[in-house]
Amino acid sequence: MTKRDALVGSAAFFVIAPGVVAGVIPWLITKWQPGGDASLTLTIIGGLMIIAGLIILVDCFVRFALKGSGTPAPFAPTKELVVSGPYRYVRNPMYLAVLLAIFGQMLLFANAAMLAYGVAITLTVHFFVLGYEEPKLKLSFPEAYAAYTENVGRWLPRFSPWRG
Repeated sequence: MTKRDALVGSAAFFVIAPGVVAGVIPWLITKWQPGGDASLTLTIIGGLMIIAGLIILVDCFVRFALKGSGTPAPFAPTKELVVSGPYRYVRNPMYLAVLLAIFGQMLLFANAAMLAYGVAITLTVHFFVLGYEEPKLKLSFPEAYAAYTENVGRWLPRFSPWRG
């Protein structure tokens, strides 16, 4: 896959997957309207969480295309294990970025339904990672992934970057 194809594929998958999970569905739930008495502090924190999630997510998608020569989509995976950028701190920064955006919207719009949705997405992602993603990565990159999993946590970020 060329870098151009990887970038186009990653952009398309960005719209389809996180665009729906962290954009369309939250909009359907909240209509992006305040749902309660949100304090200014929680509103600001929610907005910052959304921005941080988007920045991390875009970085990861671009990194998959440029460093891994592939996409985050299971049907067009990377040719190399991506362990740079946010991946030096945590193994699943894309999922954490999506969750950051979802829970940020929960705070921004003071919407309890977003809390339930966020918990459901958290559980879904966790079991997808355990049941599909990690076994696939172990098969695709046996030595590199073993070293990576020994040094970088699945969900809890390291304080310093892994330089493996």
